[in-house]
Amino acid sequence: PAEDVISEGDRTAVIPDDCLALIFQFLSSGDRRRCSLICRRWLAVEGQSRQRLALNASGEVSLHLPAIFTRFDSVTKLALRCDRKSVSINDDDLSLISQRCRNLTRLKLRGCRELSDLGMLALARNCKSLRKFSCGSCNFGAKGMNALLNNCSSLEELSVKRLRGINDGSMAEPVVPGVAGPSLRSITLKELYNGQCFAPLVIGSKNLKSLKILKCLGDWDGLFAAIAERRKSGLTEIHLERLQVSDSGLIAISKFPYLDTFHLVKAPDCSDQGISAIADNCKLLRKLHIDGWRTNRIGDEGLISIAANSVNLVELVLIGVNPTSVGMTAISSKCRKLERLALCGSESIGDPEISCISAKCHSLKKLCIKCCRVTDAGVETFAFGCPNLVKVKVKKCKGVTSEVRELLKSRRPSLAVTLDADEIEAEAAETILSDDAADVAPVASPEDIEAPSTSHGTTTTTSKLRFDMFAGRVLVACAFQRLAARNNSS
Repeated sequence: PAEDVISEGDRTAVIPDDCLALIFQFLSSGDRRRCSLICRRWLAVEGQSRQRLALNASGEVSLHLPAIFTRFDSVTKLALRCDRKSVSINDDDLSLISQRCRNLTRLKLRGCRELSDLGMLALARNCKSLRKFSCGSCNFGAKGMNALLNNCSSLEELSVKRLRGINDGSMAEPVVPGVAGPSLRSITLKELYNGQCFAPLVIGSKNLKSLKILKCLGDWDGLFAAIAERRKSGLTEIHLERLQVSDSGLIAISKFPYLDTFHLVKAPDCSDQGISAIADNCKLLRKLHIDGWRTNRIGDEGLISIAANSVNLVELVLIGVNPTSVGMTAISSKCRKLERLALCGSESIGDPEISCISAKCHSLKKLCIKCCRVTDAGVETFAFGCPNLVKVKVKKCKGVTSEVRELLKSRRPSLAVTLDADEIEAEAAETILSDDAADVAPVASPEDIEAPSTSHGTTTTTSKLRFDMFAGRVLVACAFQRLAARNNSS
């Protein structure tokens, strides 16, 4: 009886299995494993209620797969990872897993190089409820992808990285939408040698919302032109990184009226013309990231167009872009809703541009400045400007010292300020006060040990200190030699 069990100390016996499973869901993975060792009942409940599972997908696990999925028979989200030095599971193993986990909704494959199109076909036939599929460094090809797309009508997210089975040049089989075309919402293609074979899939997914193409070879302007031919594409998010895409591709993207987020990273063929086209036509743009790679093809003209048209912009990241005060003034004055701003690797952004931001960006909440020609004078202006600012991060700006942090904190105690100037000065102090310096400390005068500064006198002071330390070592060594000689003679 339950009363007898409670009197002996097991107070969980009266808790129904469903309630115990619900409690397990609030625990971390490690705590769940520890709880499964308490008793047989907890072991069974924990296994039956676990929906997420990550396995080492090396070939050694093959013999244990039946036992694993007998215990974890309710898994809906599965990750299979194998390192480069091991042989991965094969098609038979994947077929067995798909038979035991027919309710899978998410599957992630990493480094499973022994899988072929046959294994993907078995997976697609058994797990038709898949909603998210991700693969990286696998060897199956276009036939395996098409098997998945032709059977999983609920597929919403597809991510493909370094798929080696499609490296067949122009002879590669095209990847088509299949029955998954109407349901696909997100497609990510990364580091593909022949990523062009996915073009029919992207063009045919009419309800696609997010498209990310990163480090894939080939000319991609034609893809965006083909998408633009459809009336009112529903794409809201586009990420392009290290692609062969030009202004003509950006002009095609500008015809996507619902574009909300656009990332353009290291595309040297793009210029102000393409950025201006997107700004002029995509009125709903809220997040914009531009990495100009210091090619100086994107500058004031593009920023002025953004300022004039992107009234809903809340996030702007500029990396390797060299605008002048004209472009930054336009952004600061007209982007009234701007909340997050990052300026990195710009040779033209200095104190005047930063002062303009602090004076006019009243909605700004987070600011990051990295590798710019900014000094303490520019950062100090945020002690009074940007009333909604909650976080400032300044890195690798030689003109900024730790003193500006104290000023900002004294004026605005709630402001979170992160500076790498503190780390640099701490490292310099540790170098000065190292073991070698401690040995000769009595020889060096206190005036010679100064805190390093950012002025031009740093090199002179440091050199003088090193010379004094070296001289001290010589004097101490000579003194010990004389003392040893006297002891020997006596």
